[in-house]
Formats: sequence, structure tokens, C-alpha cells
Amino acid sequence: MASTTQLRYAVKQLYRNLIHLGKDYPKGEEYFRTRCHSAFMKNKDVNDVEKIEELIARGEYVCKELEALYMLRKYRTLKKRYYDSHHVQ
Repeated sequence: MASTTQLRYAVKQLYRNLIHLGKDYPKGEEYFRTRCHSAFMKNKDVNDVEKIEELIARGEYVCKELEALYMLRKYRTLKKRYYDSHHVQ
């Protein structure tokens, strides 16, 4: 069990990480920021420690998924550049 101070810090850190990751979101930074903010505001009144930890875990999962999405996009771009430039006839 974490203290409320630790949970508050974890939530703020998660929000910062998500906003930072949202800068490269395919639908645009403003779209992501709006969705992220509304998701956090929807759960702002949650006081149950276990529920907060569960929500933080879900947010961290979203961070990992976004990172995977960006890495895949980067990989595809590099692969496309390499094969398009070397296999031109």
C-alpha cells in the first residue's frame, strides 16, 4: 500500500509522461491532450487506494502501448526508406 503523497506523485508523474508521449500522437497533440485530461478528470474523485493503484497501472499500460506504437512506426519508416532506396530499378 502506498501513502496518499506517493500516489499523488505517481498520478502527476503518469500525467506528465502521457502528455509528453502525446506530442507524437497520430491524431495530433491537442486531440491526445484533451482525451488524456478528460480521462484524469473523470477519475479525480476516486479515494480508494486500491482503485487509484489500478488506474495508475492502466495508465502505465497505455504508456507502454504508445511507446510500442511509436517504435513500430519508426521501424516501418526506416524499413520503407531502406528498401525503397535499395530496390529501385
